[in-house]
Amino acid sequence: MQTWLAKSEAEAFSIEDLARAPKRTTHWEGVRNYQARNFLRAMQRGDRVLYYHSNADPSAAVGIAEVVRESYPDPTAWDATSDYYDPRASPENPVWSMVDLRLVEIFPRPVPLSELRTVRALDGMELLRRGSRLSVIPVLQKHFELIAALGNSKPSFHPMPAKKKSKVTASRSVLSKKKKS
Repeated sequence: MQTWLAKSEAEAFSIEDLARAPKRTTHWEGVRNYQARNFLRAMQRGDRVLYYHSNADPSAAVGIAEVVRESYPDPTAWDATSDYYDPRASPENPVWSMVDLRLVEIFPRPVPLSELRTVRALDGMELLRRGSRLSVIPVLQKHFELIAALGNSKPSFHPMPAKKKSKVTASRSVLSKKKKS
């Protein structure tokens, strides 16, 4: 089983919208980046997906979904009335793909991006890299489990301590406080 992260703007389709969908399931359509599309195509039935609200206040991991239908052509690509229309796509040459996701759980508390950045065990995670804009990305199993644990915990829970200031920086902070006294 592979683990993933999929971003959705909360205003466009929130995790609450997914919870209200028939059978708590939706098509994950509209992905128009080739690398993200290739990640969609790699998804397998049963894979777990962190549901992430992007462009939210705050942006946060908010729950877990499961892939219930593997990659198939995204018909919004050749629908001229769709926001996701791509004139290069057609039923004969679909270009873009989608999967179906079913809601597994909504976290008792969202895990904001600002908090994720403080957890050392998540260092190197694609979501936390500067300039990372893909709407679908693979996630290491250990990162997936850690974020799920954070979403099911009290806000003060951190399985790994936050990054600490270097001793030099900490010493300067102490010295500057003493000078002000």
